[in-house]
Amino acid sequence: MRLALGLARRAYGLTSPNPMVGAVLVKGGQVIGRGWHRRAGLPHAEIEALHDAQKRGHNVKGATLYVTLEPCSTHGRTPPCTDAIIAAGIKRVIVGALDPNPRHSGRAFKILRRAGIVIARWGEAADEPRPGSRGRSPHQKLADECTQLNEAFNHWIVHRTPFVTVKAAMTLDGKTATASGESKWITGKPARAHGMQLRQGADAILVGVNTILADDPALTARRQMADGRWQMGKPVRRIVLDSRARTPRKAKVVRDELAVLTTIVVGKHAPKNRVAALSKRVHVIVAPAAKPLSRVTRHPSLDLRWLLKKLGSENVTRLLVEGGGEVNASFLLGGFARRVAFYYAPKILGGRDSLKAVAGEGAKNLMEALELYDVEWKQLGPDLLLTARVA
Repeated sequence: MRLALGLARRAYGLTSPNPMVGAVLVKGGQVIGRGWHRRAGLPHAEIEALHDAQKRGHNVKGATLYVTLEPCSTHGRTPPCTDAIIAAGIKRVIVGALDPNPRHSGRAFKILRRAGIVIARWGEAADEPRPGSRGRSPHQKLADECTQLNEAFNHWIVHRTPFVTVKAAMTLDGKTATASGESKWITGKPARAHGMQLRQGADAILVGVNTILADDPALTARRQMADGRWQMGKPVRRIVLDSRARTPRKAKVVRDELAVLTTIVVGKHAPKNRVAALSKRVHVIVAPAAKPLSRVTRHPSLDLRWLLKKLGSENVTRLLVEGGGEVNASFLLGGFARRVAFYYAPKILGGRDSLKAVAGEGAKNLMEALELYDVEWKQLGPDLLLTARVA
């Protein structure tokens, strides 16, 4: 199962709106086939593993299949994997995580058992050690990893809205820029490279128009090569919250070769001439105002709930928010964020007018403070990365 997880992660950022899945075939104590879902529309991990074993000259009949996610049992872009498993004569299937879709969860278990195939969840199989009385067993933790691998996909399947991560780089006192807007570079190269990995895994990156006006970012996903050079990664959709259509036509996200992937979200009162000018280069959508107007920001805001539902309907499963303090506050204090990735540099900026990573009106008292859990810290060069779930 650990090997299957490693295979699944090879497709990080490439399978949306499908999940990442890895599969390993074992027979006679030997791995005879392995595979992973490489991209939406291509064969699933189970099929890849079967093909791999067959190409190597192995007879898969009677083998055990380890797969990180419950095999699909319905027709989509590809036929059900349960059909292929039955046809191949697989004897036993060990599943890391259940299908998150309530309509399909557990269905593969019923289908395969009716076909005489032994199927069990990882850690519950007869020959796996039972958990002890002290905490979760290593097998349970591995099963948790299988579930966490696709936390964004699972959220999207259930809620049909993107899984939102708020990303910010700041000083130890929570500042992202000086009062004049200077922010390059607060964190070092290892932290910035990690931030690019987050972009690689996202379906879309969202910023506010003030970020465009201040920094004119490209908002692209790039990968650092072994020799230190940067190479363009997968194309990522770019979304700008811009209620008054103030995005300049000379902005990178409007005029570069990826402009077709840019969406400007405006309000209904945005000047029509500006909207028309932007619409010639990028996609522009008109969003309703939040009702009631947001109390977590100082200005009237666009309806983020409406926007997230629209993005979800367009197969955006993972949204990375890289806004300024007001946009970050809208997602965090508005209850739309599910995870944070905060990079802290060992610097203190100070200053009443320095820009904050999270602004807005803030909590009125400590009881209203946003709580984080499943907190993890990681050192990236001189900087620290905090990742956590939002309560």
